[in-house]
Amino acid sequence: MTQAKRLAAAIALAGTAFTAPAMADVTVGLLGGLTGPIAGMAPAMVDAMKLAINQANEQGGVAGGKINAVVGDSACNPQNATDAATKAVNVSGAIGVVGPACSGAVLAAANSVTVPAGVLTITSSGTSPKITELADKDLVFRTVPSDDFQGRALARTLKARGVAKVAVAYVNNDYGKGLAEAFKDEYEKAGGAIAGYAGQEDSKASYRSDLAELAKGGADTLVLFHYGNSAGLTLLRQAIENGFFKNYVGADGMRDEALIKTLGAENLGTFQVSAPRGEAGAAFDAFSAAFRKAGGDPNATFAATSYDAAFLMALAVEKAGGNKAKLGESLRAVASAPGEPILPGEWAKAKKLISEGKDIDYKGAAGDHEFDKAGDVPGAYSFFKVSGSTYEAVADMK
Repeated sequence: MTQAKRLAAAIALAGTAFTAPAMADVTVGLLGGLTGPIAGMAPAMVDAMKLAINQANEQGGVAGGKINAVVGDSACNPQNATDAATKAVNVSGAIGVVGPACSGAVLAAANSVTVPAGVLTITSSGTSPKITELADKDLVFRTVPSDDFQGRALARTLKARGVAKVAVAYVNNDYGKGLAEAFKDEYEKAGGAIAGYAGQEDSKASYRSDLAELAKGGADTLVLFHYGNSAGLTLLRQAIENGFFKNYVGADGMRDEALIKTLGAENLGTFQVSAPRGEAGAAFDAFSAAFRKAGGDPNATFAATSYDAAFLMALAVEKAGGNKAKLGESLRAVASAPGEPILPGEWAKAKKLISEGKDIDYKGAAGDHEFDKAGDVPGAYSFFKVSGSTYEAVADMK
């Protein structure tokens, strides 16, 4: 090799040594209940997550690369969620998981997969109080309030509306039990009477004997802490057909539009549900406009919380520079005051501020997610009635 060639090779090598390599793309798992008891809600939830990821990628990406979102089916089931999380983390290499859907799924996936692997998890629909108690190494967060809040708020709402006696049916899992226990405690403290209280498995063809037993106490209102695409649908249909009760109330798991399609709005005039809602203001308006443009319904159950979970995941990845070990602390940093307010869709603004070393404070479509020490948030719930093929808010719940 000539002296000139040696010099040229040395210069080229030196140039390579001092050029920082571009960071690889980052993989995040999006785990939704695509099948199972909340399958009717899942499309809006997953589409809202995808919107957040697309906005981040279209406005500069994260940590020098793009977010590769892999969608998995947690099926609202502990085993399916564990399998989906295992695939996302161990096969696809996800450093963060948005989801899973449903409380039992979150608990199983977190305990078996994500926490042992050091993977950040943000669920938008896992509401059981048991999630608060996880020994999660500050890796499990949620953008939806605990059912301890929803159950108590629903109890206060019914009492304020003059409902003095109810029967309660709940699905026999972490979701149903948590809601029922919180509701019962608050309702009885407020002077309400529980005339029947029983849990049911989620796979029976008939619940007529269960309903007859619940009706013996003389309540004209049945509260259903079930899923509207599964046993909750069967219970409601059979209760209406047999005239066991006059009024029916559900929680967020029952706010399923497939239920209206199956039973008919004309048969649901006395059916109402509680569910999380977007918090009115500039943040929800920004999300709403973007999601409608993408073909989604911003008022769909868990749509706003799902968008926020995915956008917060992206912000945490950006803040952490793609470092999996720093995601938990980075999530708290981007979600908490003080800092420059960031609204849904304002990815380029957030990315610039983070690169400048400035603090940001994400203002979510579903509320201001100031995580407490357990990763829980306050939130907003409304009471809904059936209106045509969908649900219409009739009152805020406190």
